[in-house]
Amino acid sequence: QVQLAESGGGLVQPGGSLRLSCVASGTIFNMYSMGWYRQAPGKQRELVASITRGGSINFGDSVKGRFTISRDNAKNTVYLQMNSLKPEDTAVYFCSYPGYWGQGTQVTVSS
Repeated sequence: QVQLAESGGGLVQPGGSLRLSCVASGTIFNMYSMGWYRQAPGKQRELVASITRGGSINFGDSVKGRFTISRDNAKNTVYLQMNSLKPEDTAVYFCSYPGYWGQGTQVTVSS
């Protein structure tokens, strides 16, 4: 059984930054790719960023140049650093691991 626990969401003004964290337990963390997805009200869940066990990274088009993803295999943790946030980044952000999802953390960008 795999558990994913996200944290770091909240309310931030446009142009601000947040860092999300996801701690994985119950698995061999460094053997698999990890990712972040988001879902805004009335929209489909979309890829934000993913990172392979080797460190190769993929970003969704809407966040390129603003967000970064990293992982600390020793801590079983993946991070999402979000800079230059926009109101359209408002969504529930989910951590993903093959076959599993976290419970999600709300990010709201508003003045």
